[in-house]
Amino acid sequence: MLTLADELALLAYDDDGTRRLSQPSLGYGLAGAVLVELAIAGRIDVVDKRVAALSTAPIGHEVLDGALTTIADDRLRKPKDWVEKLAKGLTDQVLDGLADAGVLRREQDRILWVFPRTRFPSPDGVEPPLETEVRRRLTAAIATDQPVDPRTAALCALIKAVQFDRKVFADQPRDRVKARLKAISEGEWAADATRKAIEQVQAALSAVMVAVIVPAATS
Repeated sequence: MLTLADELALLAYDDDGTRRLSQPSLGYGLAGAVLVELAIAGRIDVVDKRVAALSTAPIGHEVLDGALTTIADDRLRKPKDWVEKLAKGLTDQVLDGLADAGVLRREQDRILWVFPRTRFPSPDGVEPPLETEVRRRLTAAIATDQPVDPRTAALCALIKAVQFDRKVFADQPRDRVKARLKAISEGEWAADATRKAIEQVQAALSAVMVAVIVPAATS
């Protein structure tokens, strides 16, 4: 089963390995996805605006369990601080995991025959079946008014927070996308405690995205 971070990473790369969501936005989004996944699993919560570990029981996934251990062993931090801390090196971890699982292919080459580069295209040059299923869920969430499962709703929140929705939902009417993302974020798709934790992570992502976008817009 894919994690939310896996799903976001697959959406962020074209089948030829071209990245569609730039750094550091992708790294922040993946870090947010890890925090959201831990919240859904009941391992963390946001208490008094600080991330607290509720349980250190392993989930059985290297990236998630590593993040949980780090959170449990560290001091209490705000979600924004954890997004920035966990983002470091996370993109490579997630992509390596997808390559090791055979979902993507690890391909090494050099730019201008000098600078080494690692790319992660799909194994067969076409969209991986797991990514197709992710896109099907997202399309259904936007195109219909049916209830959305917690994981899909959380992924929608992450996509919106890192301002990736225009690309992910490029084939959907913009007004419809905005309305459905708003409705999903306000819907009763998860237990109150989990939803509040996810909202805190979403707010943290929005905050770090402002820090990324404003300097770029004014430079």
